[in-house]
Amino acid sequence: MRNDKHLAIKLRKKGLSYNKISKELDIPKSTLSDWLCDIGWSLDIKKELIRKANYITRKRLRLYNKKRQRYWEQWREAARQEARKDFDSFKNNPLFVSGLMLYWAEGDSNPKNSLRLSNTDPRMIFLYAKFLMQVLNIPKEKLRATLILYPDLAKEKCIKFWSRIIGITKSQFYKTQYIKGFHPTKRLSNGICMIIYSDRQLKEKVLVWIDLLSKTL
Repeated sequence: MRNDKHLAIKLRKKGLSYNKISKELDIPKSTLSDWLCDIGWSLDIKKELIRKANYITRKRLRLYNKKRQRYWEQWREAARQEARKDFDSFKNNPLFVSGLMLYWAEGDSNPKNSLRLSNTDPRMIFLYAKFLMQVLNIPKEKLRATLILYPDLAKEKCIKFWSRIIGITKSQFYKTQYIKGFHPTKRLSNGICMIIYSDRQLKEKVLVWIDLLSKTL
């Protein structure tokens, strides 16, 4: 007759986990725990198994991160190459150059973020929106905006003002942000407007275009 407890102890001494022993002998893990949990060498094996499992997990995570990093490097390089090809077609377009200059001065330069540009001047926001829609062929329905307002400014009035400047609907505005204090001059009577377009590949291309433009000036 098979002595399951004896076999379980023997397998445990070989360094097998409860899960493997349970499958090998068709014994519930709760039974194995009752038999083995208080044995000193079994606890040592448990610690060693945990250490090995953690090592394997860390190794897999490192491999995953390296694979992911290679993917993003290849993705970014493809975007850069495409941007270099497109630059020659666009570089003589005044709106293309103006849009890049605006983004160079006022836009978010972190390649991990969306295309984001903020300003208080409606002329700049209008010109940048025109650059996005007419040069980069972004449908206006895809654009988003958010406002940064002083608390004494009327939110609905400001949204209406900027929606007319950009040419988008009120529903395309994200939640308004507020800053403490009161606007110091009439220059901020409509707050700060940020135009947002979420496309990391296009963001990469815009940054490459700015670099190329800087070398032609």
